[in-house]
Amino acid sequence: MEPSPLTQQVRPEVFQQKVVALYEELFKDEEDHEKSEGYWREFFLLKPDKATLQKIILELSPDDLLHLQAQTRQLFSRAVGCIKAGNAPADAHALDTATAFLASVLPKKYTNPSSDIINVIAGLDQVDAVFTDFVAALDVTIRTGRTLDIRQKAIEVALSVVSGAYQTSLLSYFTHRDLFPSLMKFIQDSDTSSRAFEPFTLLGLLANYNKFEFQNPYRLRLDDFVNEGTIQKIIRSVGQSCSISRGKYVAVQEDLPEGWSISTTLNMIGLGGIAPGAKTVTPALDPEVAKEKFAQLPGSEAAVLLATYDFAYANKLFCFNFVSMPADKALEAPISSFLSLTSYLLQHAHLSARATLYSHLNLLILRLLIEDQILCKRICSEESKVAVRLCRQRSPYLPIVRGDRVYASSLLDTMIDGINHNLRRRLDVELYILCIGTVLRVISHLSRSRTRLNYHWPELFRSLLSLVRFLNTYAADLKNLHHVDILLDDLVNLIALSLSAGEAFLPNPTTYDDLFYKLVEMGEVLVKFRDNYDLGKRPTNSIDILISVSSHYNQLLEDGASGRRGKHLTSAQVAGVIKQGYETLSIQAREGLDSWDKYREADKRVFLKKMARAAVADVKRLISEP
Repeated sequence: MEPSPLTQQVRPEVFQQKVVALYEELFKDEEDHEKSEGYWREFFLLKPDKATLQKIILELSPDDLLHLQAQTRQLFSRAVGCIKAGNAPADAHALDTATAFLASVLPKKYTNPSSDIINVIAGLDQVDAVFTDFVAALDVTIRTGRTLDIRQKAIEVALSVVSGAYQTSLLSYFTHRDLFPSLMKFIQDSDTSSRAFEPFTLLGLLANYNKFEFQNPYRLRLDDFVNEGTIQKIIRSVGQSCSISRGKYVAVQEDLPEGWSISTTLNMIGLGGIAPGAKTVTPALDPEVAKEKFAQLPGSEAAVLLATYDFAYANKLFCFNFVSMPADKALEAPISSFLSLTSYLLQHAHLSARATLYSHLNLLILRLLIEDQILCKRICSEESKVAVRLCRQRSPYLPIVRGDRVYASSLLDTMIDGINHNLRRRLDVELYILCIGTVLRVISHLSRSRTRLNYHWPELFRSLLSLVRFLNTYAADLKNLHHVDILLDDLVNLIALSLSAGEAFLPNPTTYDDLFYKLVEMGEVLVKFRDNYDLGKRPTNSIDILISVSSHYNQLLEDGASGRRGKHLTSAQVAGVIKQGYETLSIQAREGLDSWDKYREADKRVFLKKMARAAVADVKRLISEP
């Protein structure tokens, strides 16, 4: 008797998706490599399982992949064919499959990266035809794909290729076929500003590809771009990315200062449980655990900052909109988010090489903005008033200022944090040159325009003079560091400029007196500082101005003390002597204290190449995340 067709079959231990079975069949080492039309039709009609495909490929060594090149080439060429055809749902599935495939194949450590990757994907004899077709298909899909989602998937494929093959010759196909118009068209058509993140990040990688070796077409495009609506969408996206990145720092340690309330008072005395509307407070992490978490930041989304730098360097319209765009609904102003993230980066810059690179990059962007005199005037004026959340995760803390402030005030606070929180024997000299240089450019503008900025200036002067003390104490370790001479000149000349031009930009005489008071306190430290670094022999350094002012007042104070039978002077009496001393004080400031050198990108060539590599690594992580 025949068995009934209704007899229950044995249940498999694990149910397997059909598409996974097709993946396993594809990567079997068989003599018959060619798959049928029916196989490929089914392959791209089924929804891809990107995680499983990546897992299968990641388990294969580079040599395994070269051995299976017949299968990998078929997969890639068939995916390109589906992308070109643009039929649903095969085109979407082909794009997802291509992203997962390329994100897994390209980063492997091949013996001969360029030629091995070409062999795995297309073959040396077919690479021109296949890759030209591939880039053209992406270009058309990004520009005119049937939905925004499909167009965005095409951008993700491009990101996976550009980040994975950044050090190979494959990127030349993206310079031969200019994707800039398609990427900008996508941003222009996008329904949310967050959609601009991926195309703009891709643009940053393409604009940095061998940009010092040849005339990169994407750099030229950035120069000429004038569509303000698209620029504003990009800027909103940058602001959102900065907010997301900052949020990851805050998730490790909440640092928002609380105002006074009954609840906070009860919490202080251990009775928070009975406070009205008491909230569960997230327990603070162990300092070592927090340090490890901070060392992994910023998140991979920070890669967008590379494109932000390139646009700021190339395009004045971008810079103007970046500085002037206001807050929107629940979103803070983009420039606020950017400066806020910069303050978090600077407080933790020393924890990893990656954090250091992004800190430098943001400081360069700020330098580009501040060197534009029209923008600098806006940044220092009342019309730039905006609220900025500044990092308060490490002491010393700056005074809390709530509400909107002139943007230059928040900018100066961020530079003070950078100066205060990165003091170590292996000093990051370049970071300090950028911080001091930014302060110099702001004060230079304020003094020339005679703009009195209402700001806690004593905090700035205290930080500058503390840096002098630090440099003096550890002179043996620091005097031979690369470019330390530039830092010494900029620091001393900035203090000298504040002394000679303080009346023009300080809000009141008391603040000006405070600067002299602090300088007098330095006393012999300034002389030792000069001798330790041989500053007296440097014609570009104004250390003699500081020493002469300090000596002038010390002599007056000695005379004042001896007139009081050797008693010590009170602080009020010292302040009185400082005021009287102005009458006999002569500051012989050299010309050009308020001048500075304009930014030259060629000087940062080595740094920008490192930065591009870091951004590429971050994009790889973004693409491989589920």
